[in-house]
Amino acid sequence: MTAPLNELDRLDDATLADRLQGAGQRIASELRKVIVGQDAVVEQALVALFAGGNCLLVGVPGLAKTLLISTLARALDLKFSRIQFTPDLMPSDVTGTDVIQDDPATGQRRLAFMPGPVFANVLLADEINRTPPKTQAALLEAMQERRVTVQGRTYELDKPFFVFATQNPIELEGTYPLPEAQLDRFMLEVMLDYLPEEDEVAVVKATTALPPDAVQSVVSKEEILAYQRVVRRLPIADAVTRYAVKLVRCTRPTDVGAPDYVKQYVSYGASVRAAQALVLGAKARALLQGRASASFDDVKALARPVLRHRVLVNFQAQSEKVTTDSMVARLLESVSVPKSSL
Repeated sequence: MTAPLNELDRLDDATLADRLQGAGQRIASELRKVIVGQDAVVEQALVALFAGGNCLLVGVPGLAKTLLISTLARALDLKFSRIQFTPDLMPSDVTGTDVIQDDPATGQRRLAFMPGPVFANVLLADEINRTPPKTQAALLEAMQERRVTVQGRTYELDKPFFVFATQNPIELEGTYPLPEAQLDRFMLEVMLDYLPEEDEVAVVKATTALPPDAVQSVVSKEEILAYQRVVRRLPIADAVTRYAVKLVRCTRPTDVGAPDYVKQYVSYGASVRAAQALVLGAKARALLQGRASASFDDVKALARPVLRHRVLVNFQAQSEKVTTDSMVARLLESVSVPKSSL
């Protein structure tokens, strides 16, 4: 059941935090009507939702990436838009453009802005790496500043605004890898893998029987904005923040504290956006689990989805099949947690 804006404004942070946990459970329940398994993926999508971050989902075809995002949009009372990225897609196909229209009052022609599909609350950028860089770049301003500029005019996007993009790690012929500047705008890179056998059996049974119950909208736009504000207001221990920053700094081969294996295998480490994403994501994860404080475990749980697309390994690492996930795993083992009562 959604709550009106004036009611939300009267609630204290403790009540909003309780409601956030309940909203997360209701959304997850709606997702479970069509999504089997993938618990970690669902949790990370909810973290991005309540932290207000963009999310890149990577997986081979058939793992329900698009279904997950479209179902999430249906569970939210938000405007949803989908763009199928193709090699011939133009920037104006994303942002919109000025078109000539007749003015019935004056009988003259004038330019009028026709908004593109980016003017939504939840934007599904399907197979984003199949379009050239100039079209990918059309999303940069929207992802970072929640606005677009067309023909010198700037248009604000309605809040909340999320980009959920999908990417296929195989069939790379004819694709355009996302530049590091754009990857950095994604709060999380969520990896989808094949389901365990029992879950796959459940998927086959469910999709070859009668359709499931319709997904209902269970959280309103005003509630999401209120929950995003309470996530940001949640205090976090200084030790947890310092641990997140230390993890990120250790990914940079030029940092004096970087381990030898980072200096050997990494070309470029993560930016400060990674530390911001770790802290904000840790707060959202804590509230989703009904806790009033983010812990070191929250930071550790989000380290891989936050760092895997921001750490650029060098040729030696690629030739020795050293992945960014394995680098992050070694960092989690070697970077000590500050002494704290948490």
